[in-house]
Amino acid sequence: MFTGLVEEIGQMKGISRQGEAMRLVIGAERVLEGVMLGDSISVSGVCLTVTSFDRSSFSADVMPETYRKSNLHQLRPGEKVNLERAMQAGARFGGHIVQGHIDGTGQIQSRETDANAVVFRIQLDDASMLRYVIPKGSITIDGISLTVVDTSDHSFSVSVIPHTLSETALQFKHAGAVVNIECDVIGKYVDHLLHFRQPESAAPKSKLSTAFLMENGFL
Repeated sequence: MFTGLVEEIGQMKGISRQGEAMRLVIGAERVLEGVMLGDSISVSGVCLTVTSFDRSSFSADVMPETYRKSNLHQLRPGEKVNLERAMQAGARFGGHIVQGHIDGTGQIQSRETDANAVVFRIQLDDASMLRYVIPKGSITIDGISLTVVDTSDHSFSVSVIPHTLSETALQFKHAGAVVNIECDVIGKYVDHLLHFRQPESAAPKSKLSTAFLMENGFL
């Protein structure tokens, strides 16, 4: 699990492809401190497993599902990526709950300056994801924990402060760029529980419903 607070900007040093499978070699410094084989590192919001490493880089495999769901298949040697190690128990939780499980991608429609901030408007490739995008709620863009400003029928906007922009690869993104999106996990779980339908032969039906939540003050 991650928090969406990027620790450093890494650089793609090597990419090998075999169909929809990839092997990435990523140059890094800070995230290599204390690294061990099998550790999880978020690469532009995608949770990947360290399969090998040296003093200046680590390698990770990308399976077909991740290839299809994220923007990793568009990476090129030399490209910048956001890196974050998995959070430690007892550490400060500065962002929000981030799994590193990408829900889909979006395309930057615009990038505009608003006083000291930069506002990005992003159109989702799958509009159905908007059910989990809530104004003033949390969302992860390329591994960065951000707050949603507003939403429209197919897009949403986020406002990025100077520090976040300078410390992440988002500074290199402009209109037309594709970014990874992970919606708030709490919303996804609540939605699943409310709409889940068990087979008739399964265990007794859950009493959890929208009406129950409203009656008990949860909604």
